[in-house]
Amino acid sequence: MPLHGTLSDSWQTIQDDLFPWLKEKLGPLSDKQMQLITVIEVARIEAFVRRWDGLRGRPLLSRAALARAFLAKAVLGLPTTAMLIERVKVDKSLRRLIGWERPGEVPSATTFSRAFAEFARSELPARVHAALIKKTYADRLVGHISRDSTAIEVREKPVKVAAPDKPKRKRGRPKKGEEVVKEPRRLEHQANMTLAEMLADLPKHCAVGVKRDARGYKTTWIGYKLFIDAADRNIPVSCLLTSASLHDSQPAIPLAIITAGRVTNFYDLMDTAFDVPEIKAKSRELGHVPIIACHPRRIPGGKEELEAEAKRRRYAGYKLAEDVRYNERSTVERVNGRCKDEFGGRYVRVRGHAKVFCHLMFGILALTVDQLVRLVM
Repeated sequence: MPLHGTLSDSWQTIQDDLFPWLKEKLGPLSDKQMQLITVIEVARIEAFVRRWDGLRGRPLLSRAALARAFLAKAVLGLPTTAMLIERVKVDKSLRRLIGWERPGEVPSATTFSRAFAEFARSELPARVHAALIKKTYADRLVGHISRDSTAIEVREKPVKVAAPDKPKRKRGRPKKGEEVVKEPRRLEHQANMTLAEMLADLPKHCAVGVKRDARGYKTTWIGYKLFIDAADRNIPVSCLLTSASLHDSQPAIPLAIITAGRVTNFYDLMDTAFDVPEIKAKSRELGHVPIIACHPRRIPGGKEELEAEAKRRRYAGYKLAEDVRYNERSTVERVNGRCKDEFGGRYVRVRGHAKVFCHLMFGILALTVDQLVRLVM
């Protein structure tokens, strides 16, 4: 199905009119500069930046130019803001693309820091990304939404959280007729919560994360987890950032609700970490078909039986339709890889949930525009 006509028209205008005009004004443009031009033109981040015209005192420097500068940082893959400032000062073409004519107009590191804090508080890149997705998919259907998490390492001290107080119970089997009251799980609580309450209930502090890879080896990191819902053709639709210690299943329901408010899809694809009845029920409630890899604990015989069944199907040359569709889940893994390798996901130098999420979403926004434009080139 072709992409939204407006996006195709925008790319045609950029390619036929804007690039030739800028080459005439600025000289030859590198591939990265043309990528940045496309991201700036399609995202239109300046339309979402707050303005303070008419206030008393010294006027604030243009926040629109600073927002474009942080987009440039993500596109160029620069690890630090200091490197961004140095690059902008010496690169005349890049400086003019962002919105500053002379090197002396480039703000100081302190101004960059204050502006970034404002963007983090207002969730600027996340709001721009949401608007872009809603506009692009307003009259389109999505086949598959692939959901997964990725580790985000930060230079931050993990927060020690005291364990919640639980009523003490005598050890051993309960007496005959004695009822054992179990504390409801977070997934059970979410059934009676609004989206805002679900998001507020998720832990967002820096923590130690532990994850087992496909070969069975454990990896640990200090930081957060970025959860991504990706549509077909590697388009990130929605994201959530939580503590690294949180289990993958916990943010699945609020993330699914956010995604359902932006696109209309048919299938939800998830790995074994999401094999929970509440998640399947919510997916069906939203009108989707959940395709979730079965966890060995839910199969008599466990992992051995799953491997034996897979071998029998290979011998018979038989594939389930669900297994064929499940292979589409690799889209979210490619999004994770591009976010880290090309758009600054590996270079998190800020601290605190809001700022880390803001940094990542500048990269996700740039990635989304780049991937959408690739489909119409």
